[in-house]
Amino acid sequence: MLGRLLMPEVLKAINHDTANSVFSYIPNTAETSFYGMIETVEEYLNERKTQAILEGNGKLSKERVINILKERPRIEKIAIKDVKLRTFITEDSSRDDLVAHVYDVTYGVIKPTDNLVIIDDSIVRGTTLKKSIIKMMDRLHPKKIVVVSSAPQIRYPDCYGIDMANLETLVAFNAALSLLKENNKYHIVDDVYKKCKAQQKLKDHEVKNFVKEIYDPFTPEEISAKISELLSDDSVRAKVEIIFQPVENLHQACPKNLGDWYFTGNYPTAGGNRVVNRAFINFYEGNKERAY
Repeated sequence: MLGRLLMPEVLKAINHDTANSVFSYIPNTAETSFYGMIETVEEYLNERKTQAILEGNGKLSKERVINILKERPRIEKIAIKDVKLRTFITEDSSRDDLVAHVYDVTYGVIKPTDNLVIIDDSIVRGTTLKKSIIKMMDRLHPKKIVVVSSAPQIRYPDCYGIDMANLETLVAFNAALSLLKENNKYHIVDDVYKKCKAQQKLKDHEVKNFVKEIYDPFTPEEISAKISELLSDDSVRAKVEIIFQPVENLHQACPKNLGDWYFTGNYPTAGGNRVVNRAFINFYEGNKERAY
């Protein structure tokens, strides 16, 4: 369902040009949402084929009907993962060196007129995307690379299972900081720091998540656009666009499992607000210690 719900934005990003688009995924965690995405592309194409045949009003040649029916999503396994190398268990100091060697790539299936749409389960730090995947995809010479995250923007630390203890490693947080600087609103960072410091001696249930104010001035689309800039550099020739799942779609896909605090900042326990408060103070003061 996560994959299906993303397709309207994906179609918009490729200008509905499915004939010149190749769909793939980052193995192996995005495979399930990839199937949902492809099912939706097939439904879209079936509607288009039906319309084309109906518009022919029974006067289409056999060859024309065959050509209409022949169009289907172009699916390729572009990124090949070396299962012996797992980036998520690697300490940060050696992570950058490792990610460049985790994936190999399939050559010969992308044309210079193609869009390359590749779905990932989530984008946390963006390290693997920037250091490895986007550069590898660019070597295939597509005209555009569309990276799709089946999860929303990860904006806050998680202290319940996924190990994300720092704010400054999150690409969404860095994108928001860049936008604040560009829009002469960086004073918000100082304001949030003062509010966080003022909460240090409060009891857990009294602590509020003021870090939300870092993101409040911007739409999710503005932050996504800035993430696209941060994860591609001048060496990348293709246009890069990154699409994130809206939080509303996440709730629609998982209505009985609303664990969304690392996207929304709405922590399910008072201790979560304590963690994000400490994480922001650590970031502001340049303290590299963990927030929990």
